[in-house]
Amino acid sequence: MAKLDLPVYIKQELTVTIIDLSYQGLGVAKVEGYPLFIEGALPDEVVDVRVTKITKHFGYAQALKWQKFSPERVTDVDNRYLQTGIAPLQHMTYAAQLDFKRKIVTDLLKKAHLETIAVEKTRGMEHPFAYRNKAQVPVRKIDGQLEIGFFKHNSHDFIPMDNFLIQDKRIDEVLCSVRDILREFHIRAYNEVQHSGVVRHILVRRGYYSKQVMVVIVTRTAHLKYATEIAAKIQSECPDVLSVQQNVNSAKTNVILGAHTNVIAGTSEIEDQLNGLTFKISAQSFYQINPQQTEILYTEALKRAELTGDETVIDAYCGIGTISLNLAKQAKRVYGVEIVSEAITDAKRNAAVNGLGNVTFKTGEAEKWMEKWQTKGIKPNVIVVDPPRKGLTNSLIESACAMQPDRVVYVSCNPATLVRDIQKFMELGYNVSQPILPVDQFPQTTHVECVTVLSRTNLNDWD
Repeated sequence: MAKLDLPVYIKQELTVTIIDLSYQGLGVAKVEGYPLFIEGALPDEVVDVRVTKITKHFGYAQALKWQKFSPERVTDVDNRYLQTGIAPLQHMTYAAQLDFKRKIVTDLLKKAHLETIAVEKTRGMEHPFAYRNKAQVPVRKIDGQLEIGFFKHNSHDFIPMDNFLIQDKRIDEVLCSVRDILREFHIRAYNEVQHSGVVRHILVRRGYYSKQVMVVIVTRTAHLKYATEIAAKIQSECPDVLSVQQNVNSAKTNVILGAHTNVIAGTSEIEDQLNGLTFKISAQSFYQINPQQTEILYTEALKRAELTGDETVIDAYCGIGTISLNLAKQAKRVYGVEIVSEAITDAKRNAAVNGLGNVTFKTGEAEKWMEKWQTKGIKPNVIVVDPPRKGLTNSLIESACAMQPDRVVYVSCNPATLVRDIQKFMELGYNVSQPILPVDQFPQTTHVECVTVLSRTNLNDWD
């Protein structure tokens, strides 16, 4: 292999000025035009670094000493949250985090030559900590006892923790109680190297409004010794725990939950509210992690859908019906489609719980159902999409545009695929007709959600 002709080399120590942040939140410096990515560094800082990895086009370096700090730096931070990736932006002021997330979107638009599309300021939280309503925490044996915690970045180094910073504080308390109870009953922690032991993860959900708590003990083995006694002790110490369940995952995998879950004590689900609607939440349900920001996200999506009560709406990734049922309160008819059959079962039940009869849910691929609905003469005024991080398929975009809705409301969790998909919509005659709204669903992390409206028009009039 030919030697790379680069301006830096492995283990080289040098002083650099940070000029930008990558979308992953890494500081960016350039040495003779060659980018170096440095974890924990912020723009305008001057840092002594050591080069740790090089490729043909970029490299990585470790910060050794700061010569100059950014005014946007938060100094009172816990390095465990940086090391594990729980809060990779906790060293940045929250105002700077919001600016950074808007910049992620504007930079991607500029790269795609779409810089004329306006982007609003990121909608943030008043208190950007302790917001997560769900925890999935690994369990390991450290120094002879069962511990909860997280792994360091790209490693198998386990860091015991009992305060997870961005989780609902009550969830942290319940996790610690369950940990201590498992210790009391001498339940063995999972060993991933030997694929032995029992408890792999502890999952805890908590309703933001209902305050109801669910505990799921994820085990490698189908048999959990003292399961009934453990569940009774959990509910005795934590009276707000309405559900204690065991999920069995015997596979050698990084996937957290297995296919089989059984109730040990209490109910099979808890419930919570979003924008006044009640949702039943099971162990495996997809339910938005940050309920406070989700209410803002959905409210803004509905506002941009411009519903008057006479519209037909299709929700192409409906899940358990969270967006569909919000839409159903303001539309004449809503059709929701989702490929996961269990989610559709939950969606139908949630519609019944909320007394909403103007919504139809179907299991399957959105493209195929849109073709069927189009054949039946169903013409949506608005199509709403809220896809996973991989974004939309070309076939879905083509199917959506073929139905010729007035508007497509795109709720995105990945700005990169959003911008890619915007370009495809534009090829088919749909343009961004309102400024994109970034919403901070995950403070202290690099993730950002966006609400985008595409209209069947050639005008981008935002006045």
